[in-house]
Amino acid sequence: MPIGIVESLDHEARGITRLEGKTIFVDGALPGERVEYASFRRKPSYELAHLVSVLKPSTARVTPRCEYFGICGGCAVQHMEPSAQLAAKQRVLEDSLWHIGRVRPETILPPIQGADWGYRHRARLGVRKVSKKAGVLIGFHERRSTYITDMRGCEVLPPHVSALLMPLRELFAALSISDRLPQVDIAVGEHCTSLLLRILEPIKGKDELLLRDFADRYGVLFYLQPKGPDSAYRFYPVPGPRLSYTLPEFDLELDFRPTDFTQVNHAVNRLLVRRAIRLLDPQPGERIADMFSGLGNFTLPIARSGASVLGVEGSEALVRRGREGAAANGLSEQVQFGVANLFEYTEESLRKLGRFDKMLIDPPREGALELVKALAEDAPRRLVYVSCNPATLARDAQVLVSQKGYGFVAAGAVNMFPHTSHVESIAVFERT
Repeated sequence: MPIGIVESLDHEARGITRLEGKTIFVDGALPGERVEYASFRRKPSYELAHLVSVLKPSTARVTPRCEYFGICGGCAVQHMEPSAQLAAKQRVLEDSLWHIGRVRPETILPPIQGADWGYRHRARLGVRKVSKKAGVLIGFHERRSTYITDMRGCEVLPPHVSALLMPLRELFAALSISDRLPQVDIAVGEHCTSLLLRILEPIKGKDELLLRDFADRYGVLFYLQPKGPDSAYRFYPVPGPRLSYTLPEFDLELDFRPTDFTQVNHAVNRLLVRRAIRLLDPQPGERIADMFSGLGNFTLPIARSGASVLGVEGSEALVRRGREGAAANGLSEQVQFGVANLFEYTEESLRKLGRFDKMLIDPPREGALELVKALAEDAPRRLVYVSCNPATLARDAQVLVSQKGYGFVAAGAVNMFPHTSHVESIAVFERT
């Protein structure tokens, strides 16, 4: 079998080595290691390979904490020491900015990080009835597979949620629709933990009793979703605690539904919001745009700082939630929300919104290409860009720097998902 020296990690946390001019991506290999590997997919310019053995280990290699690591697709780098994970993510960010966008920030910001374990307050777990085991499996999908990992606990879920996995398996096995329940979405809020069940058939009388009994016993809140996301409804308990998260530094509490997008890592989100507000530096009297505003994760903190804010979002449901959140937090006078498809924005669309002193952009993985292309001569003098995809950030940064007259002031990694290959980041641009 071939042997190689691993140079670095790619954006999926695979080790990169080379053989006769061809790039080899090796699952489970770490930078600096000498490894033996076996290829399972060969293309003209690259190969995908499994790690067979580590002949010379990296000093960053550690024993994975989770017994399902390597099988479960939820984590990719538990075998790497956490500080080394963060350094690798920072390197992925910098490499993407240069190799894709041909841009470099003037300053590298200190990375944002939080707890390494028990951080995941949002999760979608698959559910599958397995006849030969006479039971139900609940877990993340196995790596590169549609199979559900046979999990009895999870180290990245909060401990009280991890402890629910086995009781949930017993509950779902007892339901009459156990083979018509493909997934459960978990959301941990400030006051409660919700479990949203995607159901393909209506639940029956006995099932309702089982769910209510489970909710009372374990102190959870059940939602049911018979069709699309808009069909989700609160099943039990109907009156009860709110599903919300807080931003204590800004004296804010934001209510959300389990189908709404919110960050999975509450602690890191608080640090990210703090960093974004510090970089944006909103001032009383300024008019600021928050593009891809969601339910107001950045909009409301900006308003709390005294500026006037317009949040623009493509989802009408999230805009409603944003308006409700502004009212509940006493910020209606300073905040407006609007619905728009920012992926189809033009210079004329942006002009209709009026002039802004500053702008925050927080797009999904697709980035914000049309929006940054729409920026005109009177564009905001400062722009803070929160990204969940280094490749699209790099692409958009190139437009901002080469076409729109912005200087690339700073950028840094955000470790929203420890032990995964997912790289979030924050960048700031300023008109020169």
